[in-house]
Amino acid sequence: MIDVAKARRETPGAANVLHFNNAGAGLMPATVLAAMRQHIELEAAIGGYEAADQGAAALDHAYVAVARLLNAAPDEIAVVENATRAWDMAFYSFQFQPGDRILTAQAEYASNYIAYLQVARRTGAVVEAIPNDADGQLDVAALERAIDARVKLIAITHVPTNGGLVNPAAAIGRVARRAGIPYLLDACQSVGQMPVDVEAIGCDMLSATARKFLRGPRGVGFLYVRRSLIEELEPPFLDLHAANWVAPDRYEIVPGAKRFENWETNFAGKIGLGLAVDYALGWGLEAIRDRVVHLAEHLRRRLATLPGVTVRDLGAERSGIVTFTCPGGEHDAIKQALGARRMNVSTSTRTSTQLDMTARGLGSLVRASVHYYNTEEEVDRFTEALADICRGRG
Repeated sequence: MIDVAKARRETPGAANVLHFNNAGAGLMPATVLAAMRQHIELEAAIGGYEAADQGAAALDHAYVAVARLLNAAPDEIAVVENATRAWDMAFYSFQFQPGDRILTAQAEYASNYIAYLQVARRTGAVVEAIPNDADGQLDVAALERAIDARVKLIAITHVPTNGGLVNPAAAIGRVARRAGIPYLLDACQSVGQMPVDVEAIGCDMLSATARKFLRGPRGVGFLYVRRSLIEELEPPFLDLHAANWVAPDRYEIVPGAKRFENWETNFAGKIGLGLAVDYALGWGLEAIRDRVVHLAEHLRRRLATLPGVTVRDLGAERSGIVTFTCPGGEHDAIKQALGARRMNVSTSTRTSTQLDMTARGLGSLVRASVHYYNTEEEVDRFTEALADICRGRG
């Protein structure tokens, strides 16, 4: 069980705002904030390189912590600038040829799909989005029927940026393993709000961020690559951190997942990442998931009672991301009106998930994403404020 009062005491921002934008960036715990401040102050006091030397144990801990979070090994973890860069470093390591097939989902995120299209244009590879099943998630049976010798990669977003659903990542992993096809999972929105076990899921690569449900800092992401695959992949670019210049005409890529990193990094952010993982593990990911699911379903029920408000979430399993539309569709204005009441949400537009939202006839949505430190009382206050705004009294 989550001690919500304790979680709120340990979250400075919880006293300032009603924060339903955890899918954008969660509120950092005090311990993470304090450690990052301490490192930045140390950099200012003794120098950046010297502070990194002095903080080496805390920096190394980030790899151990993320590995524990994902049920991986530390040498399978790279820490990079953000989740997009983590995903890119994995995806662009593959050498696609004309006719190679990349299989993905209808609710795939824009950054990933743009990369598919770029590679398809460069190489002649083909991008194919597997249809959804009756619940709106990727149809695993359709994925299995799509497998042939030309499929070179299965790449899926675990929890899409909108729509509420949780794609069946483990079932997809079983298909990928039976076929011997590499499997890249974008776990940007799932890590931190539910258990994510790379062995149970069966993915070969996974990208995620510190800033969202994990409640770490911005500007830090991480990549998992299965040890058996690492040596087969050459990163799309290298520097003196990712490779050693061993002779005037020769370099050697470093072993392990650090080949996907580069030399300069956010040192305070890396320390914050490790502590954010520790903090989440201290509560327990199963307990976090149960609390998040409870609050999200409570919010969906309350929203469903508001005239003109339509909950737009899909999936047999649903996440802490709750999306809805309002009368008139002025969703940015609704976000601003809620912000004036110190209530944080975000909006999502068709350009974020072109295939999904076009198929559903949606141009934009309001996205309210809850976390375990939120309360039922906040859900009630939020829906009351939204009702006022929708009636034109906001």
